[in-house]
Amino acid sequence: MKVLPIKSFEAKPWILLKHYAKRMPSISYAFGLYENNELVGVCTYGMPASPSLCMGVCGIGHKHKVLELNRLCIETTTKNSASILVGRSLQMLPKPKIIVSYADTAQDHVGYVYQATNFLFTGTTKERTDMASDDGKHSRHNKGDSQNRSFRSAKHRYIFITGSKKEKLNLTKELNYEIFPYPKGDTKNYDAGKSVPIQKLLF
Repeated sequence: MKVLPIKSFEAKPWILLKHYAKRMPSISYAFGLYENNELVGVCTYGMPASPSLCMGVCGIGHKHKVLELNRLCIETTTKNSASILVGRSLQMLPKPKIIVSYADTAQDHVGYVYQATNFLFTGTTKERTDMASDDGKHSRHNKGDSQNRSFRSAKHRYIFITGSKKEKLNLTKELNYEIFPYPKGDTKNYDAGKSVPIQKLLF
């Protein structure tokens, strides 16, 4: 299996057809997992929607280093394919970076792929409601209707730090979240159930 950088438009059909959120996130970096030269999975990273998250993880001085692993889609039965994609893509990101990702409890996700790739587990966010835009989705820029609320489920928060041994150590010391033992439980795949057109690796 190969992991290679891809363009965001190559990841788009996977995100819209395979991922349960069915919407495009902010994408700064995208990677594809290839099996027999066929694209069988994608992983994307982008700026988190919340500025307070960027400032809160390791402090305002490191906010520019924060990225969110915001989409992960796999369509192969090969064992450990998701962790191979995540693990190798992390190595290909610019360094140093602070990667945040979430496992949505409402989707029965525990985050085992993050546990397998040595992310730190920093707790579970609380359920809450946010102002929603006209389409009922979360309003990121306070343009929603205060009377129109959307539910935000509890999510397991994972963090991974890339860089040299010294950079990792220093950023871990700056981490503003407590580190907890990994959660356990039953889990489901990140899959909305629709097939993606075959994309071959061109040499």
